[in-house]
Amino acid sequence: MSEKINDRTVFSLLEVTRSIQKTIYERYKSSFWVKAEMNKLNLYTHSGHCYPDIIEKKDGKVIAQMRAHLWKEDYIRINSNFQKILNEPLKDGIKILFQAKISYDPSYGLALLIMDIDPSYTLGDLEKEKQETIKRLKEEGIFQKNKSLKLPLLPQRIAIISVETSKGYADFLKVIESNAWNYKFFCHLFPSLLQGEKAVQRISQQLNKIKEVIHLFDVVAIIRGGGGDIGLSCYNNYQLAKAIALFPIPVITGIGHATNETVTEMVAFANAITPTKLAEYLLQKFHNFSVPVQEAEKKIREKSRRLLREENVKFQSEIKLFRSVTQHVLMTNRHKAKNLTNSLLRHAQFIFKNQTDSLQTANVKINLQSGHIVKSSLLELNNLEKNVSNMSPENVLKRGYSITFLHGKAVKSISQVKSGDIIHTSLFEGSITSTVNQTNKETDNE
Repeated sequence: MSEKINDRTVFSLLEVTRSIQKTIYERYKSSFWVKAEMNKLNLYTHSGHCYPDIIEKKDGKVIAQMRAHLWKEDYIRINSNFQKILNEPLKDGIKILFQAKISYDPSYGLALLIMDIDPSYTLGDLEKEKQETIKRLKEEGIFQKNKSLKLPLLPQRIAIISVETSKGYADFLKVIESNAWNYKFFCHLFPSLLQGEKAVQRISQQLNKIKEVIHLFDVVAIIRGGGGDIGLSCYNNYQLAKAIALFPIPVITGIGHATNETVTEMVAFANAITPTKLAEYLLQKFHNFSVPVQEAEKKIREKSRRLLREENVKFQSEIKLFRSVTQHVLMTNRHKAKNLTNSLLRHAQFIFKNQTDSLQTANVKINLQSGHIVKSSLLELNNLEKNVSNMSPENVLKRGYSITFLHGKAVKSISQVKSGDIIHTSLFEGSITSTVNQTNKETDNE
């Protein structure tokens, strides 16, 4: 109850809030429909209640916001309805058309009590986002970019974006690794979330990691298994679809659903409805190469056997002909060889006799000429010996000549000695050691 303080009527906070509560209840008894964006669902798992943040934006700016309550029973019903119609759960960041009442509680303040949400409105908004993404990619000329790439003849090196514990990932590996033809693949996992609002960011991050080692891979496979068609709206996101469209090597998808193809699948090089089908798609690429090779191998073997048989028949025929011809040639040439041998022996004996007579005549001439040459050579040697003896140093010294040495070397020019040098003079009998006092060089006038 109010009270008087200094002639003023004063109300307690509880009285004010109860008055507001009463006024709002009387003014807003009926429910109404509101369109807005659910910025955050704020689901509390321990209670099952949700406390969504509801906002309205204009030109990217928040122009209105309000808290809301969504009780457990209503949440379960609405979420189930969403999954049936949208193939998506109730989640953050979607536009909704909801039925609500204004609720005011003295303890918790003003809020909207959500009673129902129309999934068809959200479905239309999601479809609008999908169509806008397609339109932007086509306007930018990149919608078919990844599809225009060339897949290697044998795509063996696969970068996989998936959840490690995903059943779809396990199914994919089972088909790839246990194929009956023993085709060999190299698979490397880049783990990522594959549904929900964080999937776009995580998948994009893994695509960037693959780019850093792009030379190690032939193809990127995005694999999602389990969960049916639920949680696929992230694959209509413009940024994710653009990243796949512009990726430098082919991107193939197997995200596990059969209806309502997403933009990501549209721009990917190829897509399959399940991871198993995606694995079979890769195996088929090997078949496309292997089967023609096997057929060609079979044809080559058959043709080679036929050619060998034909050539063998020809070869045997040639052998028979060769034997017949060679026998005839051998007999003919054997007779010729015998005649030539006899003729050669007779001719050789004649030549040998003539050469023997010639050698005897030449021997006599050689003996006569060699004796004359020896005598002439001995006489010439005697004369040379006398000349050498006369020119020897000993005989030269006998005739009164001498030889002067400086430092052990014969002096040939006056320029080799100078005053003060000690020289040695060799005579026929003995030697003289002298000190040079003066040198005189003879001139042409002297």
